[in-house]
Amino acid sequence: MKKFVHPFLYIFSLIACCIEVDISVPSFPSLVEYFYTTESLAQHTISINFLGFFIGSLIVGPLADAYGRRPVMIAGNAILMIGALNCVWASTISVLLLARLIQGFGASTSAVVVFVMIADTYKGEKATQLIGLMNCVFTCLMAISPVIGTYLNEVFGWRGNYAVVALICVISWIFLAFSLPETLKVKQSVHWGRTLSDFRCLLRNNSFLQTSLAPSLLYASYLSFITSASFLYMQTFKLSIYLYALHQAFIVAAFAIVSVFSGVILKHISSSKCILLGIGLSSLGTLAFLLVGIVSSGVLMTTITVSLFAVGAALFYPVAFSASLEIFPDIKGTATSLIMSKRAVVVALVTFITGYSYNGDPTRIALIMTILTCVAAFTAMSYYRASSKKVAHSSI
Repeated sequence: MKKFVHPFLYIFSLIACCIEVDISVPSFPSLVEYFYTTESLAQHTISINFLGFFIGSLIVGPLADAYGRRPVMIAGNAILMIGALNCVWASTISVLLLARLIQGFGASTSAVVVFVMIADTYKGEKATQLIGLMNCVFTCLMAISPVIGTYLNEVFGWRGNYAVVALICVISWIFLAFSLPETLKVKQSVHWGRTLSDFRCLLRNNSFLQTSLAPSLLYASYLSFITSASFLYMQTFKLSIYLYALHQAFIVAAFAIVSVFSGVILKHISSSKCILLGIGLSSLGTLAFLLVGIVSSGVLMTTITVSLFAVGAALFYPVAFSASLEIFPDIKGTATSLIMSKRAVVVALVTFITGYSYNGDPTRIALIMTILTCVAAFTAMSYYRASSKKVAHSSI
């Protein structure tokens, strides 16, 4: 029963932190009109949310190592709930920005601690399978959130988008308060000096940096496409919103299906081969997408090539993420904090560059994805070669 309850709670606790950014994007014009503010300030509701997420990501991991996973999850999700409710009640743009900062801080809790709890409870293939499932949920919800937000904004206005997130936060917090178990066996006292030392240790370890950076780059590459997909399909390719949703669903489904069955796949191929296959497919997909953009800009080939990239990313991500947490098993919370905060920075930077440079030409997106994937491939191969040398040396 324990192993059934945990994944359900993990998934449910991730919903709000997955959708709270993207579901609000369609309401920007309404925010500008309602608060008599600028488009820039409306967009800052996203950037300040990422700031809160970045700060929270650095803190909640060490706190989870010290006080336990359960109390940090409950407290962090309470902060998320408070921020979400204040977004609904915001009377000025300043209040909304403050609420979004609080919301981002709280959202980092589940994004960090859920993966730590998985690493506490499961090992090997099971851990990889669940990390793949969590990442699948994370990415799929982020992908469909703008579509949901569009309909909510049309029917209920901008407060409706935030109200749905707030309702999910309240329900999630109740579930966590009554059902979430503690997975940390040995608690440690909080010493922020030691925490900073742990961060320095992580940042100086090449294996950790390479293993954790590669999946963050692939994730950012994937989101650079997803965040531009509505403009690409509906404006450049002239598709209706329903056909756009169909193409987006195909790409998300390719990522989701492979993520869900990552554990099964690992029973047939080794982790190292899964890393090589994943990064190879992702590289092939982005290069093919770039070629399609240069030659024809065809809508069907765009979807197929990006889906190939998504399959590779889904194969690679859970294996590399799980491996990065096992490098320093005694400070998983701190390690996950650093991974998530680094991922938040990379995603924010990449999506900003994509939004700034995108002009309707799919080759702009393809070029960004190709560069990111090539860097991810370089770091992944460096880690793979280093691991192979260690294995060969230990067998002598």
